[in-house]
Formats: sequence, structure tokens, C-alpha cells
Amino acid sequence: MRPAVLSPPVRRFSAGYLEDARRGLWDDREPLDPLDLSHRECILDAGCGSGELTRILREESDATVVGLDADRSLLSRANADDRALGDAGRLPFRDDAFDLVVCQALLVNLPDPGAAVEEFARVSSELVAAIEPDNAAVTVRSTVDAESRLARRARAAYIAGLETDVTLGDVSDLFERAGLSAVRSREHRHERTVEPPYSEAAIEGAARKATGARLTEKRTELLAGGLTKAEYDDLRAAWRAMGRDAIEAMRKGTYERAETTPYFVTVGRT
Repeated sequence: MRPAVLSPPVRRFSAGYLEDARRGLWDDREPLDPLDLSHRECILDAGCGSGELTRILREESDATVVGLDADRSLLSRANADDRALGDAGRLPFRDDAFDLVVCQALLVNLPDPGAAVEEFARVSSELVAAIEPDNAAVTVRSTVDAESRLARRARAAYIAGLETDVTLGDVSDLFERAGLSAVRSREHRHERTVEPPYSEAAIEGAARKATGARLTEKRTELLAGGLTKAEYDDLRAAWRAMGRDAIEAMRKGTYERAETTPYFVTVGRT
């Protein structure tokens, strides 16, 4: 086993953000059928974060599941059989150490996703899988008229200002370039809804809109994505007004929202 060589991740996320963003993602587990989990003996969950996918892998298989992440604080929360601190672009494992290497929403956050896929192929004796979103294709429906329009505008500027490609989705081309065979991909649409009775998370989300907190956190990327400072200020003011409308609609019990993110499950054989 090679010593881990760590490089700081381009994008960092809190455990709370990851858990909220992926809540309910695998209520329907049929899209994971190509991973053939029931026949696995040793699985690597690369970039496991706080372990949302790790839990599913353990529930759906009798395999030993190893979680790897470059963020020590997130890794400590993953309920894996074993944990490894490491960089997906330089895995601290021998060749063919696992019969499945899988990642979820990892490649979209790496500056060189192809290098990570090559490492996945090196340490897997059978199958490599990646579950990646196309964040450019996210849709938002809301009973607050301005929300869908503002979400599209903010998302477009944010994506343009990032240093990684968060629109990867189907990564078949990366798999083929890494020498994997029998590559195939399927889409899985994840919908997150807000409707009465409202959860604490939903109420907190509306409050954050009203303060403009999320846009404040993403100011650097939004400006890098082409917004002028005046345009950013206008967008944030409109966003806060939209948040206040959402809170008022919640008080009346009329606020509903649905956000749909397409994920692609891509698999290939070594």
C-alpha cells in the first residue's frame, strides 16, 4: 500500500450540505443494479465524504466496504468497514485491490477527473462505476414565481465561475479513455421536494434565501462567472425578496418547490 499523497480539494462541502443534497437519492435503488452489489467482495467508495453512498453499499452487499476521502473530518463520519485518507488521483492501494471501485459526485469536483478514473481502473479487478450529476440540467419548479428564473440565472453564473466541470453527467468518454470496456451509462433523476407540512430543513432553507446567505457564500464564483458587482448585488437583492415571499407562502401553507437533478450511473469493466 502506497502512502497517501494529498492535494487540497478544489471544492469543499460540509457534512450537513452533503447529507441534505443527497437525502432520498437512493430511495429507488434499481439504477444501482449495474453495480451487481450482491456479488461483490471488496468495494472502494472513492471520495466517500460523510458516507451517504457508503451506507447504501453496505446495505446492498456483503462486501467489505472501504471509504476514501481527502477530507479527514468528513471521512470520520463515514460508516465504512475501513477508512483511508487519500487523494482520488493517487490512490494508496495496490493494483486490483477491489472488485468494485465507485464514486458519487466526485469527478465533477476534481481538476483532472480522467486521472482519477485511471486510478480507479488500476485498483479494480472487475468493475468501475461513477455516479455523477449534470448540474447544468438541474430544474426548479416553485409556487414563488421568481424562484425558477433566479435559480437558473444564479446556477449559470456559478457553473461558469467554477474551475471544475460540474456538468459531466455521463462520463463514458472518460471511462473509454482509461481503457475500460463494456462501458454503459443510465440516467437517474433525483427530485427533492418541499411541501407542507414543512420540515426544519425546509424552513431553514427559506430563511437562508431571505438573508441571501447562499449567494454570499458563492460570490467569488458568481463574479468569476461573468456577473458584474452591480449585477451580483441586483441578483442578491432579488434572491432575498424571493426568500421573503417563500417564507410568507410557508406561513399560509401554499409554498411548494421541486428541484430535479439528473445523475448518470456509468459503469465499465477493467
